[in-house]
Amino acid sequence: MSLLKVEDALAQLLADVSPTETENVSLHNATGRVLAVDLKAQRTQPPFNASAMDGYAIRADNIRELPTKLQIVGEVPAGYVFPDIVHNWEAVRIFTGAPVPEGADAVVMQEKTERDGAFVSILQQVPKGNNIRPAGQDFKEGEVLLKRGTELTYRHLALAASMNHAVVPVYRRPVIAILSTGDELVLPGDKPSDGQIIASNNFAIASFAQTIGADVLDLGIARDDMTEISTTIEKAVAARVDCLVTIGGVSVGDHDLVQDALKTAGMDLTFWRIAMRPGKPLLAGNLGATRVLGLPGNPVSSMSCAILFLQPMIRKMLGKEGPYRIDPAICASPLPANDYRQSYMRARLGKDAEGRAVASLFSDQDSSKLASFAEADCLIVRPPDAPASKAGAPCQILIL
Repeated sequence: MSLLKVEDALAQLLADVSPTETENVSLHNATGRVLAVDLKAQRTQPPFNASAMDGYAIRADNIRELPTKLQIVGEVPAGYVFPDIVHNWEAVRIFTGAPVPEGADAVVMQEKTERDGAFVSILQQVPKGNNIRPAGQDFKEGEVLLKRGTELTYRHLALAASMNHAVVPVYRRPVIAILSTGDELVLPGDKPSDGQIIASNNFAIASFAQTIGADVLDLGIARDDMTEISTTIEKAVAARVDCLVTIGGVSVGDHDLVQDALKTAGMDLTFWRIAMRPGKPLLAGNLGATRVLGLPGNPVSSMSCAILFLQPMIRKMLGKEGPYRIDPAICASPLPANDYRQSYMRARLGKDAEGRAVASLFSDQDSSKLASFAEADCLIVRPPDAPASKAGAPCQILIL
């Protein structure tokens, strides 16, 4: 199977990915979730003509000369309704948010009045509608105010609550199972023997998937043993996860058993090996309803592939638009000509005197080096066969 271009591989990966089913969640649990349907207002807001100030509800036509003395016939705080009508030469003490009494058509703020027992002197002429928020000023019942596909933030949740929705229909979080493989791996805190290293990719990929909006099932570390790998794969399929992510073991070495184990389990291979650096041995397929993404074992390769392929898959499952964004920048370093593979190069991000984004390349791009990846702000994206370029030339970046 020949090497696929990145864009072709991504198109194949996402071709039949659909949003997950819908579930209802309370507003308390809806932060970051994606709305699955258009949301209509279930009430009008405000539901009545409401006072925008603390003051006095009056008839504006009564105020022809200043000061004008009116009789105070009652008061209405927020949450209550005045039971009578405001007649000529009467005023009702009113507070912010309270319904404006029938008969009144303006509110005079209290700073423009002087009270004397049962009377108040109005010191300012006001037009009709003054300091009144009319019913429906914000929105009306039946209006669609939140569209399907909205990623819900605190602002959207405030609106949904005002629309009188206690729960909202959202796409279910996809469940991503993560399986690390390799005799060389031990968990942090364990003591590695000679020749072993500490596993890190599983934590990075799990955190990344959760950040995007997925739930994670950690399948631990499987040794380079066909039976152990196959048994763990069966656990993922039995759990009906949306995607099984394997880390390592997808290349062509004698101990790279993951692809054979997946094929034995019945995987339909979508593609294997991408024309990209790092991340060439990426694998994708399907095990029935469970999607499979086989990431390389080198840390930077693994995380780069997660950004480029796992992220768009999860986003599409969540009903979100677009995989990731590529931005223009200036490259601070000269770059050699690129080969047939699309390259993703770690860089620091800054700005020049004109405010343009400037990417400064790390000198060592070895795919095993985590320290530079943690320090990087972006990846410089170099297309296949890109010619050599000088420092200060334009480039494209993927912000981390």
